[in-house]
Amino acid sequence: MTMQTPQPPPSALRAVLAALDSETALCQPAAGALRDAAGPLLPSHPLAVHVLEGPGAGLATARRTGWRFLIKRGSAAVPAEPAAEVAAAAEVVETADGHAFSHFTAGPYLNSTVRALRQAWQLAQSSRSRHQPRLLSMPGHYATALWLHHPEASPATDLLIPLAPAPCGVTAHRVYPALELLAMLERAAVPARLAAGIS
Repeated sequence: MTMQTPQPPPSALRAVLAALDSETALCQPAAGALRDAAGPLLPSHPLAVHVLEGPGAGLATARRTGWRFLIKRGSAAVPAEPAAEVAAAAEVVETADGHAFSHFTAGPYLNSTVRALRQAWQLAQSSRSRHQPRLLSMPGHYATALWLHHPEASPATDLLIPLAPAPCGVTAHRVYPALELLAMLERAAVPARLAAGIS
């Protein structure tokens, strides 16, 4: 598998750079590690954020809502593999005028994203198929995953790496065929929907 690094729109990158220059944005609690950084802050590894909503929804219905960038400390050029010095993530959302900064994130999902990207790069060394990394949010299942999407093949070839913390019954950082994981999540959600009277 080879990794196709996605290229974010210029307006998304500008929104992140503006936030890193903004004292107001850096006052967010999740930006604490950024405020203490000794060197420059560099946005890297942009991931298109997709949201999958609705019971039984398939990947084809996931809509892109914005971009998430890992923010690393240091002045070195961004390597192909995710850097160890990731201090936070910055998310921008799509607007009618381009993109706008939304928020910084830290905590377990940040570390898990870095770990999942490393897994994806390792997979890329041992397979011939081409995948593009995306971030998939599944609010109905309280889950987020790194989505390895093959743009020129059927959804059956897509992979999902659930981020930690993962829902009950799902193993974080296991590489799942996307259709298998979505079916698992759907089966787990059916009893809860029935109890709530939702078809």
